[in-house]
Amino acid sequence: MVELIAQFAVNGLIVGLNYSLTAIGLTMIFGIMNIANFAHGQFYMLGGFFAYFLAQALGLNYFVALAVAVVAVACVGWAFERLVFTRLRRATLLSSVLATIGIGILLEALAHVVWGPQPENIPAPFSPIAVEIGPVYLTESRIFAFLTTIATLVALQLFLARTRFGTAMRAAFQQQEAALLVGIDVDRLHAFTFALGAGLAALGGALLGTLFSVYPTMGDLATLKAFIVVILGGLGSIVGATIGGLILGVAEGLGTMVASAWKDAVGFLLVILILLYKPDGLFKR
Repeated sequence: MVELIAQFAVNGLIVGLNYSLTAIGLTMIFGIMNIANFAHGQFYMLGGFFAYFLAQALGLNYFVALAVAVVAVACVGWAFERLVFTRLRRATLLSSVLATIGIGILLEALAHVVWGPQPENIPAPFSPIAVEIGPVYLTESRIFAFLTTIATLVALQLFLARTRFGTAMRAAFQQQEAALLVGIDVDRLHAFTFALGAGLAALGGALLGTLFSVYPTMGDLATLKAFIVVILGGLGSIVGATIGGLILGVAEGLGTMVASAWKDAVGFLLVILILLYKPDGLFKR
């Protein structure tokens, strides 16, 4: 029984790290641009489909396809920020929310047209045979997803803490008016933040798409999960998004032991319970 609990918990931990990766992009966009991005899951979906297309149709090496897919989706995010959100900078919050909903519907419809409604598997060079690590068994694809996500989170933290541009992002995150006063190019920062958030979501979609499959509507649930993680951790908190994703992933993994139908309901139950006792989430902005 202990081994079974450990297996489900570790599986949930790996998926939870993926949730964290996606949610950090969402909370960065909200914290710096003040936009609740309801199209975030569609960038997640695009990451999976771009990796599938590059590896399957063009025959690129899986690792190259993964990197190119992330960069390509980041460029798509940058283009939408320049074409849409720059013009909505001084509009109401509702206008931006409606714009993200429209972008999400557009991207999902395009995915249906280009790739069809059927789930697709990303061809990856990993063995399906599970490797025994202590009391748990993990496939090579899960180990790769775990290590890649950890490396990305560490690299992101170092970027935010050690680079000049990362310092500017943190300044705008805390007080945008003060950042403008000291000469930070907030307009350029907005474009970079949206592109970075889209790229992080794309990486999450490509990694989880390798474990399972990719399909046009996968972004809908990804958006909900990202918002759950952000609410759990605290709106605007990067540390909170990381820990919130781990909590949600492990809770879902353990919930699957009871009944697989409960897996997606666990997150909403957690949100209700946490908001009852900590309305601002586990961590403040």
